[in-house]
Amino acid sequence: MTELSATAADATMDAVAPGAVCQNCGAPLLGPHCYRCGQPVTGLVRHFTSIIGDFLDTVLNIDARVFRTLWPLFARPGYLSCEYFAGRRVRYVSPVRLFVFLSIVTFFVARLTLSISGNPINLNDDTIGSATTVSQVEGLRDKALAKLHQGRTQSRDVPGVDAGLGRAEQAVRDKAQRRIDELRAAQARGEPPPIPKPEITLGSNSKPWDAKSNPLVFAWLPDFANRWINQQIARAESNVARMQQDPSLFKDAILSAVPSTLFVLLPVFALMLKVLYLFKRRLYMEHLIVALHSHAFLCLSLLLVFLAMTLRDAVPQGFVHGLLGVVEGLLFAWMPVYLLLMQKHVYRQGWIMTVLKYCVLGFSYVLLLSFGAVFTVLASLVWA
Repeated sequence: MTELSATAADATMDAVAPGAVCQNCGAPLLGPHCYRCGQPVTGLVRHFTSIIGDFLDTVLNIDARVFRTLWPLFARPGYLSCEYFAGRRVRYVSPVRLFVFLSIVTFFVARLTLSISGNPINLNDDTIGSATTVSQVEGLRDKALAKLHQGRTQSRDVPGVDAGLGRAEQAVRDKAQRRIDELRAAQARGEPPPIPKPEITLGSNSKPWDAKSNPLVFAWLPDFANRWINQQIARAESNVARMQQDPSLFKDAILSAVPSTLFVLLPVFALMLKVLYLFKRRLYMEHLIVALHSHAFLCLSLLLVFLAMTLRDAVPQGFVHGLLGVVEGLLFAWMPVYLLLMQKHVYRQGWIMTVLKYCVLGFSYVLLLSFGAVFTVLASLVWA
């Protein structure tokens, strides 16, 4: 029971008059809850401040325990996990709620503080697709064709090169014509030049993907599966165009998907700990507690980094600005050191085995995080 809950319970017990009975089942009241039906003595008809306190305690577990939890979480590697295993749990925020709360707050702050300069998903590197007038397209087309023609002339005696460059010339003409058609259609509608969409080419004909005229089709998949795949490609194409216009949408989509990626990888991380420390005969849930505390620490450290970055950007160049930069560097350096010390403190093996397992675990998990990050980026392009 938390301090707020204990205080409320004591106040409720003091308020229960001798001989009072439960309003639901009529049983004698001996405390803040009826022992027969479980109905609490207090309902919603009470002071609003006490209701807010109960909400924070029940949903977010935010009470006095937060201040006893955050400091050891940040400064004492492995302490909270060892306390939990020793049975001293009520004085700290539970590992699940701690991780959920910190991950939500951290990535919410990241969305508010981080910014993207430039266009991180500029998939149209060709200048023809980015031209804004018909004359620009024609000039770029003629320049590209002149270079290809020069290449054909110089490599005329090389077998196969002439045919390949001929196909490249036709591709340039087709690309230029498509861009000209887009610009003229926009001009006829009185609209600005359209943002170029990423061109997805399929097969050997080098034709761009189109949901109707040139869809992606897998012969071994049923029709509904092929339709779904092409719908996702269409969504990704549309979202990329939106994100090219507003890069912050890409940032928000990724930061929204990262917490769910961490949730998926948490049990995998615990399983990796189980395998590495198989002969320790610890339960899987013990490793999961370690995983929750380590991920909660990383979220807390990133939150402090984001806050330091925000403060550094807000102050002018000088001592404070440089000091905040040093703080950021120290926070980044503390993360791997903390995780190593935590692993040593919790599992109590020698330094050689601890460092060896730490390196294996770190390399494997970074690899998983890389795959997870790639999947998150792709998912953000489709479901943004």
